[in-house]
Amino acid sequence: MRAALSLFLTTLFALTLGLMPHAVLAQKAVVAPTPLEFGVAVEAGNTLAVKKWLAAGLPPDFVGDRFGSGLMIGAWIGHLEIMGLFHAAGANVNFMNRYGEAALQLAAWRGHIDVVRWLLERGAEVNRTGKQWNALHYAAFAGHADIARLLVEKGADVNARTPNDSTALMMTAREGQEDVARLLMEAGADPVTENEWGENALTWAMRHKHFRIAKMITSPEEFAKAAKAPPETYGKAVKSVAAPPDIGDILEKMRRAQAGGKPTEALRKALFATIALHRHDSEVSTIEAKRGKKGKPEVLVITAKRNEAGRERAELLYEAVRAGAALTTPAEVAGSTGGPSEISSILDRMQNEKGKKRSAAELRKALHEAVAKFKQDAQAIPSASAEPAAK
Repeated sequence: MRAALSLFLTTLFALTLGLMPHAVLAQKAVVAPTPLEFGVAVEAGNTLAVKKWLAAGLPPDFVGDRFGSGLMIGAWIGHLEIMGLFHAAGANVNFMNRYGEAALQLAAWRGHIDVVRWLLERGAEVNRTGKQWNALHYAAFAGHADIARLLVEKGADVNARTPNDSTALMMTAREGQEDVARLLMEAGADPVTENEWGENALTWAMRHKHFRIAKMITSPEEFAKAAKAPPETYGKAVKSVAAPPDIGDILEKMRRAQAGGKPTEALRKALFATIALHRHDSEVSTIEAKRGKKGKPEVLVITAKRNEAGRERAELLYEAVRAGAALTTPAEVAGSTGGPSEISSILDRMQNEKGKKRSAAELRKALHEAVAKFKQDAQAIPSASAEPAAK
């Protein structure tokens, strides 16, 4: 009797569930993710999690902890299947992140031509209104000639300006991307266009010693004149490079641990130990460089939003001058639309007040203090799974 009753109740329960709308079931079974959980899952290509979240009613343009919406993250990693899931749910292919970037730019930056083509077929805007970074700037900066060619064929403005009035041709001159420079010149790029600092593509090519590009974009007479000018005429070449792989690996492990609700204190200590070790090595390299034994000195700069665990990023900048180079994307390195961080502001002042010895010394001191303060704040952040203090 008891067994029969149990079978009856089980059957009734199953029938009741069968009558419930699928969306209601999904909403009960799936909890909306945090931006960090969402970002980690999508970057990992977890299509099962994406399907569950979307079925549960997650907004198709839900924004992760970095890069932007799910479709944008898919564009960054080159995952067409994930992009298709978000697009089918109504995601906007022209949705912009906090840096004013859209999926097309991220795909162009990363060299995913299949993704670029997919986005263009679904209405991604190849040109943007006003002075903004666009996909052609990103493709030119990164040297992806095939993508630059496709964008030009689709009507990209070869003379479009970035927020500081620079052009795609100037990006190629800075980075030495000869194939893209040639393509842009054939498409009608203007080599004499100047940015807000009064510099043009020739200035950048000469500054960074990309003489073949300089010859390509000027007449023989103009190049001969430029070659005779003193090197200081074109300003000092500064480049930023990514932090050592071990630092990047620890940062990514911290992010994944936080997404999974796991302790991060040991990783955080490892991060700062690695930073300290690298700083020591850099100081030794700096001393040797001054003695003429090695290359240019480097300074490690850590950037992040204070009191936001998981957002740390490490960057090496030659002579502590931010050059707007390719640690992540040009727009991100150039600064958030929400305003520059304290460290970024100091770097900007160092760039603007270059040559003033007293001012430079004060700013270097301020930079080290700001970095030290950030490290102190970061170390004080409790891990995601830390137990609350006993009262």
